[in-house]
Amino acid sequence: MLLEDGRRIDASGEFRDFDEGFLAAGGLEALREWVAQGCPDGVEVPEDVRWGPPVARPSKIVCVGKNYLDHAKEFGEGVPDEPVLFMKASTAWSGPFDDVVNPPGATQLDYEVELGVVIGAGGRGLGKDGPLALVAGYLVFCDYSERAFQKQRAGQWVKGKSRDTFAPAGPALVTPDEVPNPQALRLWCKVNGETRQNGWTGEMMTPVERLLSYISEFMTLLPGDVVATGTPGGVGMGWEPPKFLCPGDCVELGIERLGMMRQRVVGCGL
Repeated sequence: MLLEDGRRIDASGEFRDFDEGFLAAGGLEALREWVAQGCPDGVEVPEDVRWGPPVARPSKIVCVGKNYLDHAKEFGEGVPDEPVLFMKASTAWSGPFDDVVNPPGATQLDYEVELGVVIGAGGRGLGKDGPLALVAGYLVFCDYSERAFQKQRAGQWVKGKSRDTFAPAGPALVTPDEVPNPQALRLWCKVNGETRQNGWTGEMMTPVERLLSYISEFMTLLPGDVVATGTPGGVGMGWEPPKFLCPGDCVELGIERLGMMRQRVVGCGL
């Protein structure tokens, strides 16, 4: 599916899922040509059809912790000397308007609006200059967390980050030609209409280009992989008293040029 003049166009008759193979084979270029031809045989998607995530399930979701100074301070445990990396399970991947499920035993469900970067051309050992040329596009990402699982269960962040529905992304993959500077975007998050986060990607301690180079020191980035670049201050655990999420809450979040997402928190799933 693609967005064209405010309409959702079904491209499945012409293209496979937007996944690793699609991106590695130059699928975005072919898609641009199809659009330039007027989207032949493409049909408009009805408004009531679910929005899925903009790319099919990635091979990995690499996240950066404490990449904004104000969030590093509210999180505690000091300001890192270099980027903090952790992973979210790819099974947490979900659509931009899907419900987020409060897990059984959860008491500290939290939100984090983040700029998501989708890799277009993979690599390892990338240099410090030029990694942005490998980017397929950008999207809004929410790193949902269960803080008690994250911080009180033997120190394993992945435990608090990987529950199903904890990685909604969207609403669309916005290509780099529409985002000339990923460090010049406002990002925000509201809970039940109350503004909780209001930041600027220029406040990242390690900017996107350097992050991609740094991450590639430790792993190969594949087409379709997602890098979540960190969150500004204002997460639930940072308030006094904390403002964690409960079933029935509505989380709205967005990034300038990229659009917005909305999730409703629902009760315990299995």
